[in-house]
Amino acid sequence: MSKARIVYFITHAEVEIDPAIPVPDWRLSPRGRARHEAFNRRDFVGGIGAVYSSNEEKARNGGDILARHLGLPLQVVEALHENDRSATGFLKPQEFEETANAFFANPELSIRGWERAIDAQARIVGAVTSILDGDRGEGDIAVVAHGGVGALLLCHLRAVPISRTHDQPAGGGGHYFAFEAGSRYLLHGWKRIDEEASVAAS
Repeated sequence: MSKARIVYFITHAEVEIDPAIPVPDWRLSPRGRARHEAFNRRDFVGGIGAVYSSNEEKARNGGDILARHLGLPLQVVEALHENDRSATGFLKPQEFEETANAFFANPELSIRGWERAIDAQARIVGAVTSILDGDRGEGDIAVVAHGGVGALLLCHLRAVPISRTHDQPAGGGGHYFAFEAGSRYLLHGWKRIDEEASVAAS
């Protein structure tokens, strides 16, 4: 009997913040890159047989670090992008947190022109489903994307209402959770990509 394939949903780590550059074009910072490189040293990483990423620069950076380590092509999927926040562009930290809280708390509303949470959730679930349905390779699957849509996907896997309580821990990104590709059974919640500290799946 073949081993169940595992999906690792990975969020990009710290970025170089530049208000003059559109957020989707931000790159990983040196610390962010180092954290993704630390992820490559985990024992299970060698079992990954396919790497997908969002088309946003920071996610592609993280995906490329992993794919190059494994000698695999990086497969970019446009629909894995973060919730569309182009209506506001860059927001200062406190203003961003307040807007993000409202985004999760009112999933059927467009907050300040942002993509609605229910629409972003449908998009990320659809994107991941298409990846899993279409991947005919062997080994586990890594998806490198973003914290906001990752939280929405996690809510879907847990079959719970959209809530920011399922968002990745604070601290600049760089977390992952894992689930079985076939059953969609959640194996564990958020863990740091460079540490064993975790949040329980329940």
